[in-house]
Amino acid sequence: MKVAFISSEVVPFAKTGGLADVAGSLPLALEKLGIEVKIIMPKYKTVKVKADKTIIGRNVEVLFVENEKYFGRDKLYGDRFGDYPDNIERFSYFSKACLELLKKINFKANIIHCNDWQSSLIPVYLKTIYKNDIFFAGVKSILTIHNLSYQGMFDKSQFTKTGLGWDLFTVRGLEFFDRVNILKGGILFSDAVTTVSPTYAKEIQTKELGCGLEGILEQRANDLYGILNGIDYNIWNPKKDKNIAKKYDANSIKDKCVNKEDLQKISGLKVDKNIPLIGMISRLADQKGFDLVAAIIGDLLKTKVQFIVLGTGDNKYHILLEKIARLYPAKSSINLKFDAMLAQKIYAGADIFLMPSRFEPCGLGQLICLRYGTVPVARLTGGLQDTIQEFDANTKSGNGFTFSDYSSAGLLSAIKRALALYRDRAAWQKLATRTMGYDFSWESSAKEYADLYDKFAGNK
Repeated sequence: MKVAFISSEVVPFAKTGGLADVAGSLPLALEKLGIEVKIIMPKYKTVKVKADKTIIGRNVEVLFVENEKYFGRDKLYGDRFGDYPDNIERFSYFSKACLELLKKINFKANIIHCNDWQSSLIPVYLKTIYKNDIFFAGVKSILTIHNLSYQGMFDKSQFTKTGLGWDLFTVRGLEFFDRVNILKGGILFSDAVTTVSPTYAKEIQTKELGCGLEGILEQRANDLYGILNGIDYNIWNPKKDKNIAKKYDANSIKDKCVNKEDLQKISGLKVDKNIPLIGMISRLADQKGFDLVAAIIGDLLKTKVQFIVLGTGDNKYHILLEKIARLYPAKSSINLKFDAMLAQKIYAGADIFLMPSRFEPCGLGQLICLRYGTVPVARLTGGLQDTIQEFDANTKSGNGFTFSDYSSAGLLSAIKRALALYRDRAAWQKLATRTMGYDFSWESSAKEYADLYDKFAGNK
């Protein structure tokens, strides 16, 4: 089985979100299953590899599409003024370049696995511009939607930049309320569509979370699959993590308090292992539930807790969090930036990890915090619903604290339940230890992808 894995961002070369983590780790898990994978991504300014390719894992080749005009910029998709106005040009070029590169290196993939709108033109091109190209005869395309709210929409005046004919600018093509919708094209033309959790696959077929594409996704329901993301336990492992103050595992979870004290110290918080420390690592956006956090944070910080947040995003939340920092300097640590090392210290040092998302296709934060014995408080949506179960004091089952309704009252109630258990230190430590036993590595999810590849490549 040969798979070309196409992504607009890949760890460790370029990252804005979870897509990069998936693109840098799933192919390695697929390689272990005997699948030959080649990754193709743009050669951004952030890519420090001088050659046009490199190797990750044992032998997964990463090929870079070079174009200084399109990719030699400080950011991947836009700057502080918004998205780059020529993004349709940039990623139309990238999509065609990927197909031409596969021909150039004579890599006849069974499956071309595309990700998000940035490579969604590939399935379209395969069934239009390249439909008579013998090199791609029998090649199937799979599109993974990592977040349906990012669709690659442009003014119809830019449609010609895709290289497609106007006959495809229709309701049954890439037209969407008189605009171009690149992701829609990928959904319609790919052989299969996947998304990053079973619950999200159902949610995106509803009006509430379908982002206007629910009808099309319903039409493709028989070819729509929800496969839960995993994480790379070689990277996210407190037993091996060189960036935390003291390594630990489920058998030495008492050493987690050393990391808490270290986090309190570097964050300017009072060093006290008995004060519950609540952490958040997130894009500062409505999607992530920051409007709920904004509604309760003042009252929460009047109690005996500490709060640390790391992330950047919407200006209104920057302003809010800066205000919190001024009002509660002894109880809050507000870090409006990207800092990979601090993130790992938060996962290791916090007691509670907040993910009150309005929607969450999969979520990686909860998978990481569980691995580090940090108890999640999460809203039951998307991948959070698939991975977090409410703690039951009677049966001692569950791995976190949850709420269903999107409300500040629901969030506050879940936090209060967590804080109540925290006061029983023995019970809390048992819960934290148990969370570390959950397995959300890529192994099982990679097998699901392998089965899907086999199905559409005609091997099953």
